[in-house]
Amino acid sequence: MATTFTISDLAKEFDLTTRAMRFYEDMGLLQPQRVGPGGRSRVYSARDRTRLKLTLRAKRLGLSLVEAKEIIDSYDNPRDTAPQLRIFLSVLAEHRQKLEAQMVDLQANLEEIRSHEKESRTLLRKCEKQSPSAD
Repeated sequence: MATTFTISDLAKEFDLTTRAMRFYEDMGLLQPQRVGPGGRSRVYSARDRTRLKLTLRAKRLGLSLVEAKEIIDSYDNPRDTAPQLRIFLSVLAEHRQKLEAQMVDLQANLEEIRSHEKESRTLLRKCEKQSPSAD
């Protein structure tokens, strides 16, 4: 028999809220079976668990959920991995470029802060030399 999971099982395992799990389902990242009266209960398969794990990995890399879904969906056809790898490399390259641009901006901001700190310390030393000591 195949291993199945409840929404609570996976939420607990991956430290998520059940609301987040439902959101991933709404995004099409997860496709649990509906069981019970009115189909109110969700039953997740091992495939759903793997897709959730890959989704969270993509988020840690800084990818959007749309990008994550595109990559994960490309692996649904295991016959030819070349197209999947091309998509993955394309998304990673685009994301790397964004991060590198952000890093350039951050480095410029840090340099500006260092400059203001240096200038402020110099002005403070001048102020402290000019004001008489309150002893």
